[in-house]
Amino acid sequence: MAAFIENNLVFGPGDLRGEPARLDDEQRGFIYRFYEVHARGTERAGKRRFQRCAISLRKGTRKTELLSWIAACELHPDAPVRAYGWRCAAHADEPGSCEGVRTRHAGPWSPVGRGVTDPYIPLVAFTEEQSDELAYGALLAILGHENCVIGGDFDLGLARIVRRDGTGKAESLATAPNSRDGARTTFEGFDETHRLTMERQRRAHQVMLANLLKRPLADPWALEVTTMYQPGEGSVAESTHDYARRVVAGEVHDSRLYFYHRQASETADISTRAGLRAAVVEASGITAEWSDIDGIVKQWDDPDADKAYLDRTWLNRAVMPAARAFDAEKWKALARPGTLIPARSWITIGFDGSRTWDATAMIACDVMTGHMWPLGIWTRPDNAPPDWEVDRELVNAALAQAMKTYRVWRVECDPPYWETEIRSWAGQYGDEIIVDLPTASAPRIGPACRAFANAINAGDVTHNGSAGLAAHIGNAVRKALSQSFDSEGNQLWTIQKDRKGSPNKIDAAMAAVLAWDARTRALAAGVGRRVSQVGAFVA
Repeated sequence: MAAFIENNLVFGPGDLRGEPARLDDEQRGFIYRFYEVHARGTERAGKRRFQRCAISLRKGTRKTELLSWIAACELHPDAPVRAYGWRCAAHADEPGSCEGVRTRHAGPWSPVGRGVTDPYIPLVAFTEEQSDELAYGALLAILGHENCVIGGDFDLGLARIVRRDGTGKAESLATAPNSRDGARTTFEGFDETHRLTMERQRRAHQVMLANLLKRPLADPWALEVTTMYQPGEGSVAESTHDYARRVVAGEVHDSRLYFYHRQASETADISTRAGLRAAVVEASGITAEWSDIDGIVKQWDDPDADKAYLDRTWLNRAVMPAARAFDAEKWKALARPGTLIPARSWITIGFDGSRTWDATAMIACDVMTGHMWPLGIWTRPDNAPPDWEVDRELVNAALAQAMKTYRVWRVECDPPYWETEIRSWAGQYGDEIIVDLPTASAPRIGPACRAFANAINAGDVTHNGSAGLAAHIGNAVRKALSQSFDSEGNQLWTIQKDRKGSPNKIDAAMAAVLAWDARTRALAAGVGRRVSQVGAFVA
């Protein structure tokens, strides 16, 4: 494979565009691992060792170009991308396999490769605009260059690249899971997976991984390349990293995953010039030999620079931006998916609703333990008609079921868009249980947001591990409340989206804030413990 790349392909967009492809030692090592096969004489001899591979490296390490080179090989009929036999050391320079030959052969044995029959290769990115900076655009530029030896073997198009004989193709795909649900892929490339943060993109990733099981004879596989994700955004990169951690911890047994991540040490002292430079070099690996390390370091000198962003992109470390309201990494660590809250326990509920574009969420919190879980998170589906609205009967049913199962002390509701339903709930369940808490009220929401953030930092809250709730928690950004300060002079804040019109929802995070606020008030009222009253207790 390495020889095929260097003999037939060229560098893609950039300073070396059109020059013969050259692999550095790290890229060569990746290829050896990606194409490792099971040993001769074993049950799966010659089959791929890894079905899913992922590399996480700092910005500027030619990850996209490597993905494009591999895609070109997977598409070409003569590239040695699948093993079909074995060759002994004595015939290492001869074509073909030694299997079945009657002369005496001795090891060591190495696999003999060939191309894939009728390959289908989707290259996935976060946008339809497949520029030179993304895998499909880079592949198109590589194969379309006059110096590329094998470029003439393909018909090149802006959306797909097809073998001249029509038996295989690579395609640009911006995560459309429904249209690709039945696709029989042989290789899947996911580029910049830290940018795949939307629900439809995460779902597409899962659908496409499932597609790898449809062509077992083709021994299909997937490769994900990324720079460090922003914690809490719920990106594909974050999900893959979490999954790899579970494999390392022994929580999941998956011998077909290869995951490589390199970053600067968590203990690196980047407060000094020398320490910062050393951290960049550490995160760069072999790339440091030709990188402008001093130019990278100089970016930290800009007083307006987003230091968290620089840390993630150049040191490849998971760092929360200062503007984020809640610590998504700590929230993730507080997941207790096995926790069960008994029926008839005292709980509180937070509700934040929308009608059409944003999400509607109802979050429950156990008064005694502080454990949280969603009663429901209702989000606008992909490709919904313009007049789509949340099914209010589903929301009503979720609340009714909670009322039936638990003892609900209070439901704190943000009233906009749901005034009629909230008044109906109050009439049904009582004004003392259904309470308005307008999130636009600075004196109420400011302390509530701060209390919830403090609870996460202190580990006082746990949750059931809901991915939807975690994504909303990670999406929430602080918004300072003008002229609103606590008794010690600290400015209060609320939460908002990262930008106007952002698809990153925060409604479940606000509902969690309200549920926690109600829980603290329940504790203050003595709910869940005996109260010194004649003939009465709350338990």
